[in-house]
Amino acid sequence: MTKIAAGSCLCGGVRYEVHGPLREVIACHCSQCRRTSGHFVAATAALATDLDLKTSSTLRWYQSSATAERGFCARCGSSLFWRQTAPATAWTSIMAGTLDAPTGLRTGAHIYTADKSDYYDLRDDVPTFPQWPR
Repeated sequence: MTKIAAGSCLCGGVRYEVHGPLREVIACHCSQCRRTSGHFVAATAALATDLDLKTSSTLRWYQSSATAERGFCARCGSSLFWRQTAPATAWTSIMAGTLDAPTGLRTGAHIYTADKSDYYDLRDDVPTFPQWPR
């Protein structure tokens, strides 16, 4: 399989490759994403079957809500993945900042902007949505 992208956590305890297309980057401003990352989250996504964990001994999953879990490195604390668990989907979100550059990706939307914090403004021309655009 051809590697499309690769990435890792800060310490290298989790290293991955993606062998299929990546979705455009979505910036999520919900309170859970802000708390897990320290700001808003910028994430792409790939089919879970296209995500190949090369090194994952420090990868841990945290059930962050009744419907989702977040993957992070237990050694360095890097936030790496998000996936819906109920109902489960075929997709895994990948934190865009963990990808090796160049990514070739662009930000396609800001979501949950109704929940964004007050210390920053959105001043780009990327579409914004107060919730998840269904």
